[in-house]
Formats: sequence, C-alpha cells, structure tokens
Amino acid sequence: MSGDQKTLIKGHSSQYVKLNVGGRLYYTTIGTLTKHNETMLSAMFSGRMEVLTDAEGWILIDRCGQHFGTILNYLRDGTVPLPESHKEIAELLAEAKYYCITELAMSCERALLAHQEPKPICRIPLITSQKEEQMLISSSSKPAVILVVQRQNNKYSYTNNSDDNLLKNIELFDKLSLRFNERILFIKDVIGPSEICCWSFYGHGKKVAEVCCTSIVYATDRKHTKVEFPEARIYEETLQVLLYENRNAPDQELLQATSSVRNPSGGGSSSGASCAGSGGMHQYTSDEEEERSGLARLRSNKRNNPT
Repeated sequence: MSGDQKTLIKGHSSQYVKLNVGGRLYYTTIGTLTKHNETMLSAMFSGRMEVLTDAEGWILIDRCGQHFGTILNYLRDGTVPLPESHKEIAELLAEAKYYCITELAMSCERALLAHQEPKPICRIPLITSQKEEQMLISSSSKPAVILVVQRQNNKYSYTNNSDDNLLKNIELFDKLSLRFNERILFIKDVIGPSEICCWSFYGHGKKVAEVCCTSIVYATDRKHTKVEFPEARIYEETLQVLLYENRNAPDQELLQATSSVRNPSGGGSSSGASCAGSGGMHQYTSDEEEERSGLARLRSNKRNNPT
C-alpha cells in the first residue's frame, strides 16, 4: 500500500511502539520486545533489522496475530500458561519458532508430547468385503481368528437364551483379542453371507478349523434359531492356532495329540468344531479322555522313536 516504508527502530526501552500483527493491533514497549536478546523481535526493535511501517506509524508484521499476545506475555514474564487444545499449542509453537523464542518453543513441544493421544494397542479390522478379508489373511504373518456375527441374517425366531449366547460369543472374541492381539490377527465380520455366529481359524493363510455356533431347532409350530456358546472349544481352537505362528508347519504328531481327531460314524451337529489334521478338516470332540489318549500316543511314539 502507498505510504508503507521500511525503517530502523531504535529507542529507549520505555518507548512505546504500535504493532499491527496480521490485522491485530498491539501496543507495547521496546524494552519488552528486546528483553530476550536472541529473538527476532529483539533484532527488529534494537536497530539491527529494518521494519515495515504504514502511513500511520503502525509497524507491520506479516504473521497471524492470534497468539502474539501470548508471545508478548512470555517476553514480559519469562513464562506463560499454554493453551489447552492440541491445535492451539501447535499454532503457538509455530509462532515461537518464527520469532526464535527457543524456551517457549521447547515448552510447546513438551506440551504437545504430553497431549499426544495414545495409540491403540489392539486394533480389530472390521471388514467391508470378503475380498478384503482374504487379503488380510493372506498378507498377515500371524494366524487369524475370524468371528462372523450377523444378527440380521436370522429369518426365524430365536430360542430363549440365543441372544445371551450371541453376546457371550462377542465378549469372548473381545477378551481373546485383547490377550493375543500381538500373536494372532483377529477380524470381525459383520457382513457374513449366511451364518449368524461362526468362528473360523486360519494358519499360514488356510482355514484349519471352524466352530459354528448356530443351528436350527424344529419346533411343532415353527423353526427357531439356536445360538450356542461352546466356550471351551473356542479357547482350544484359539490356542491351537498358535501352532501356526512360525512359518514352518507345526509338527503333525503334536497336531494329532492336541486335536484328539475322531472320524464320526453318524451325523454330526451343525455346531461342531473341526481341526486340521493330516487329511485336512476333521470333526472332533475335546473330551478329557480323548485328550489324555492323544497325549499318551504322543509319548508312546517318542519312546519308540527316540531322537
């Protein structure tokens, strides 16, 4: 604008000057502006730098004037309360750096570190498509546990305790994900194609077990949806999938001993679990008797084939 000119400002410390900082007007002394020798404001008002003034004598500083009052208070007192919000502290930090006020800038940086939001330790992907789910499983170096929970898939009425069991499955998934999130990739699927509640377990990118918690009960009047909560089997499969943490395949004898493989002779329940053995996915039960016999077979094999 016409009338603006550059000049050197030098005067007594008690002399007042008028400042226009980004459209905000301030009135202070040269003594305040030069109190800290290493700052840009000290250089500007001790005659070492030219400053721009308008026709009315206002010294123009092309910076945002919102935090300049805080800058002046820091120069006066050597300390100042910092803003409460993360955004305003970051803005004040930028101004402190521009004016080369090192101590104030360091205070702002420490406050920003203290204001940092904690990063979540446990992240559970909520998938948007089956393609995304497969991509997560194949790209992960960890085994995976997926819970399909889709209440709206139900086209029949629920039995009395089905809603409670559905919530128990979700709560167990949350507990397991908190406990094993560093070792297992947990995924929640709320767009599953047909199942209302189903657990799937993956090792090395392949499904190794499944626990379906949903079945249909045929009543005299109509069909009912039944949701079960096989807590022990879900725990067992989650622990067993840890065998696939390493890239090398788990020992087959160990798999057989821990899975208690049984070839069913009759029809199985729709909520039965399955496990990866030498022949792929198998139905099994996890009774203590079978578990003991499996471990006994493993010990017998180790005795007969010492290494």
